[in-house]
Amino acid sequence: MDGSHTCHEDGAITSQIPLALEPELVQRLVAQSHEAKQRAHCPYSKFRVGAALLTMDGKVILGCNVENACYALGICAERTAIQKAVSEGHKEFRAIAVASDVETEFITPCGACRQVMREFGVEWDIYLTKPNGAHIHTTLRQLLPMSFGPEDLNKV
Repeated sequence: MDGSHTCHEDGAITSQIPLALEPELVQRLVAQSHEAKQRAHCPYSKFRVGAALLTMDGKVILGCNVENACYALGICAERTAIQKAVSEGHKEFRAIAVASDVETEFITPCGACRQVMREFGVEWDIYLTKPNGAHIHTTLRQLLPMSFGPEDLNKV
């Protein structure tokens, strides 16, 4: 499988490719990612990031970056949202919006976040935002081409 389908125990295969999000839902996710940014704990870098993760069943889970005096122990907003979602029983995602205070360009998830996101498929929508609400759309497949995922473990 290419990561865009799920093979269930009974042999049934379902597509993980979500339907396009309605513009109002995209706007809500973008706004919620900026809300989440307000909760960031970033006393060292001062670089606030927020994420709004949309599960397949319509729940939105927020995440923010959380830094630590031992710098390597900090965690990004995207991974915070995903870990919260998984801990609440959600493992299928439709979209994520990512926000920062950078006004001149759209920031993207770091490599570690991209790989964590990849654990849950490649076709979900990613909205990269600016503080003024402007956003662009991409997918994980575009941000992490030729990626390694769970299905690759079955190739040996």
